[in-house]
Amino acid sequence: MAEYRAVRDRLGFLGLCKTPEAAAEVTVTAAERLGVDAAIIFADILLILEPMGATLEYATGDGPVIHDPVRTGADVDRLREFHPETLGYVYDAIRLARRDLSVPLIGFAGAPFTLATYLVEGGASSTHQRTKTLMHADPGAWDALMGALVRALGTYVNAQIAAGAQAIQLFDSWVGALAPADYRRHVLPHMQALVAAIDPSVPLINFGTGTGGLLECLRAAGGGVIGLDWRVDLDAAWARLGPDVAVQGNLDPVTLFAPIEAIRDAAARILGQAGGRPGHVFNLGHGVLPDTPVDHVRALVDTVHELSAR
Repeated sequence: MAEYRAVRDRLGFLGLCKTPEAAAEVTVTAAERLGVDAAIIFADILLILEPMGATLEYATGDGPVIHDPVRTGADVDRLREFHPETLGYVYDAIRLARRDLSVPLIGFAGAPFTLATYLVEGGASSTHQRTKTLMHADPGAWDALMGALVRALGTYVNAQIAAGAQAIQLFDSWVGALAPADYRRHVLPHMQALVAAIDPSVPLINFGTGTGGLLECLRAAGGGVIGLDWRVDLDAAWARLGPDVAVQGNLDPVTLFAPIEAIRDAAARILGQAGGRPGHVFNLGHGVLPDTPVDHVRALVDTVHELSAR
């Protein structure tokens, strides 16, 4: 969106995240212009790593970079305990956005595995080689790292809820890199601890990408809503998860570059798979891609509203 680009160009990405008035502004502008049924606060999953002692930089063209990665047990020991006031700008943005929004506001955080991969790899990775090596070679250090992240995330998410977030989404962007057995041993206990620590008064969405082989694991981890990416059929995934959980998803974001009639057909297919059952939150299977035509997003929203009302 041009409105977002203008603010980001003026402040820079981290500057935008750390300026509550601007973060609230882009949150509200997007929700109003697109006509969606809920907004999600503008922030970033890696913000929590700075007060824990990581040096975070967003390098142009390279994405996030952690300059002092965590590779050993000694590195884990030097991480600082998280104090919620260090991310006060996020809570201020939530309060400001709630004041101006006419729809509910979702807060969010990265899930512990995904945050751990950034800490260990020093940035994004296609193989997660260092992460998996630490996980298998030194499970004690791995569990200590995940435990530190769980403590921080529980405090952070609850502070978002106290500030006014009406739902929480956990983003596990890289968890699809794991085998189910590794998830159950090295991630599941920590996810269960995090879910147990989060204020149960608001809905919790547990979302990961590439998780077609992990759906039962995500269900065991917890959350009243399981996010689905586009690599699974929504009806088949929901059958595997069971009827006592809601699902969110799952349009391929690239579909939004297609003609509007194709977008309408794809939305109708997903709604048909949901079958009108309560508990389906229509969404993309991941984030909106840069250069996506804004009018195509709005057409998708209008289509979902139209077809859901029938």
